[in-house]
Amino acid sequence: MTSENLKIADSLWVLKTAEGYKIGLTNAAQEELGKISFVTMPKVGKEIKRGESLIELEAEKSVSDFSTPISGKIALINEAVEEDPSVLDHADQKEAWIAVLTDVNEEDFNRL
Repeated sequence: MTSENLKIADSLWVLKTAEGYKIGLTNAAQEELGKISFVTMPKVGKEIKRGESLIELEAEKSVSDFSTPISGKIALINEAVEEDPSVLDHADQKEAWIAVLTDVNEEDFNRL
């Protein structure tokens, strides 16, 4: 991950990839939450605006709602998370991805 393609916003990382803008949970957020037991994932095809809820997580330390740092259309979600929420606890934060957004304004990403 090169620094110009990776941005950190609050407890989420955003990585510009060939398929779109991949958003995931940072290691710092994983530490704060503790073991994740339940998630409410976003819906593929949904248009989402910056600041709207992207994902809700229930973990041993709290229930948290994470807002998307950029606007776009949800093109893909990490379906493995729906089967096993602990995927978001992965030590390699690249594996703890939530969704890929398309139709993102490049300026929004650059402002992060």
